[in-house]
Amino acid sequence: MTAALSARLRRTSGNTHLTPLLRLLILTQLAFNVGFFAVLPFLSEHLGQAVGMAGWLVGFVLGLRTFSQQGLFVVGGALADRYGIRPVVLAGCGLRIAGFAWLGYADESWSVIGAVLLIGFAAALFSPAVESEVARQAVVSEETGGGSRTRVLALFTVAGQAGAFAGPLLGALLLEVDFRAVCLAGAGIFVLVLAGHLWLLPQHVPGRARTRMKGGLGLLLHNRRFLALCCAYGAYLLAYNQLYLALPAEVERAAGSQAPVAWLFALSSLLVVTAQLPLTRWAGERLTLRNSMLAGLVLITAGFAAVALTRPAAWTGTPGLLPSATFVVLLTLGQMLVAPVARAWVPDLAEDGRLGLYTGALFSVSGLMVLAGSSATGLLLDTGLPPSVPWLALAAVPAVAMVLLPRSR
Repeated sequence: MTAALSARLRRTSGNTHLTPLLRLLILTQLAFNVGFFAVLPFLSEHLGQAVGMAGWLVGFVLGLRTFSQQGLFVVGGALADRYGIRPVVLAGCGLRIAGFAWLGYADESWSVIGAVLLIGFAAALFSPAVESEVARQAVVSEETGGGSRTRVLALFTVAGQAGAFAGPLLGALLLEVDFRAVCLAGAGIFVLVLAGHLWLLPQHVPGRARTRMKGGLGLLLHNRRFLALCCAYGAYLLAYNQLYLALPAEVERAAGSQAPVAWLFALSSLLVVTAQLPLTRWAGERLTLRNSMLAGLVLITAGFAAVALTRPAAWTGTPGLLPSATFVVLLTLGQMLVAPVARAWVPDLAEDGRLGLYTGALFSVSGLMVLAGSSATGLLLDTGLPPSVPWLALAAVPAVAMVLLPRSR
C-alpha cells in the first residue's frame, strides 16, 4: 500500500510540488495509522467485554487515551521546536511499540490504563513533530509557488485515512485469533516504522531553526484568536471521537455484534482517500478557511441528527445500520473540510519559530475537551434516557463549535 500511495501522490499532487521530505512525512502518516487503527476500533469492546469495565469507565479510558495523546501534544511540539523532529519521532515510535505490547497482555483496569497512557504519550511525541513540519513545509511550498498549503495538508490527510482504511481491516482479520494478536501486530508495524526512520529521516531539516522553550507558552496563552480556534477544534474532535464510543454502541444494538464497525471505518477511510482532494480543491476555490470549517461542522451536526431522528424506531439488521452509515458519511465529509483547514490556519496564528508548540497546543486543548466530554458521553449512553436524547446532545457539540470559531481577518 505504501508504494501505491507514493505513486498516487505523484499522480494527484497536480500543481503541488512535494519535496522528498514531504513525501516521507506523508507516507509516515500512512504507516502510523495502519498500526494505530488496527487496534483502536476494537478497544472499547475489549474493555467492556473482556476486561469487564463499566460504560462510564470505558468512556473515561478512551478519553484518557485521547488526552494523553492530543492533550500532551504541546509537550511533543515544544520538544520538536527545541531538539528537531528526528529524536522526538524515534522516541515516540519506541514508546508506541512498548505500549501496544503492554496492552496485549493487560487484563486489569490499572494495567490497561497504564498501557493506554503510554500509547497516547508516544503519539504526543511523534505526531506534533511530523505535523508541524508538514505544515511548515506546506507554507514554504505555497510561498515558493509549489502549491496551496491546504492541498498539501489534504494529501497528508489522505495518507492518514489510507492507513485508517487498511488498519481496521487488518485488525478485524487478526481479531479472529484474539485481541492480543491485534496489539502485537500494531507493535510490529511500529518496529518497521522505527527502523525506516532511523535510516531515512534527516538528522537536521534545512530551514528549521531550534528555538528555546522558555517564553513561548506565555505568548500562546495571550493569543485569543488561536485559543478560539483550539476550542472550536476541540468541540469538533469530541464529536469525531464518537466514532469510537457512540458508533460501536449503536452498531452493537442494530446488528448484534461489532463486526460492521470495521466496514464502517473502511467506508470512512475510502471516502477520504477518494474525495478529499476534489473536496479540498472545491472548497479552496469557493470558501474562506472559516467558512470551510463552518460547512464541515454543519455536516457533522446533520450526521448526529440523522441517528437521533431514526433511533426511536429501533430498526435492526441492515435497515438498522443505515443511520450509522449516514452518520459515518456525513461525519467524514465534515472532517474532510475541518481538519486540513484547521492545520493550515495554525501557521498564520503562530509566533515565529514556535509552530511545533502551536500545533501541539491545538491538539492539547482539544484533548482536554475530549477527556472531559468522553466520560460524560459514556454516562449519557448508559443512563436509559429516550434513545434520541444522547444523539441530540451530541449534535449540539459541533453546533457549539460553529460559535467558537475565530473571525477571519
